[in-house]
Amino acid sequence: MPAQFFLNVFIAILWVFISDEYELQFTTFVFGYIVGIGIVFLMHRLFGERFYLARPWALFKLILIFIRETFSSSIWVLKHILSPKVTYKPGIFKYETQMRGEWEITAISLLLTLTPGSVVMEVAPEEDYLYIHGMDLEESKEMLLKSLYTFEKAIMEVTR
Repeated sequence: MPAQFFLNVFIAILWVFISDEYELQFTTFVFGYIVGIGIVFLMHRLFGERFYLARPWALFKLILIFIRETFSSSIWVLKHILSPKVTYKPGIFKYETQMRGEWEITAISLLLTLTPGSVVMEVAPEEDYLYIHGMDLEESKEMLLKSLYTFEKAIMEVTR
């Protein structure tokens, strides 16, 4: 990936030299860098690796997914809290995760714990299981599993 970045910077510098200007302008370099992104994207398969901006883009998508999940689960929790009757039944369940490595397991645990209505109680790294407490397992377990799958997919895009 560093080779792709350096090629992109080289294209931007070439763009500055080729442009027909009497003064060096930062906007010319930025425009050359943007043109270089397009060229490197078309050529990234020649390097035999992912496009170098794919990981920052995946991180941006992970942040957006976290914001969406936090917002939707906050509304769900708020509905249950403001309802006149206590109808939810909390519980604990065991979830087998696809995450490997300390960083991935920590990331999925923190993202899920920061999402309202669920808490990761324990992580068993040798077995790759998470013990999760849910606010209402009868109603929200399916929604919680969907959130877990979405988080796992997004984290794997960032880390692998």
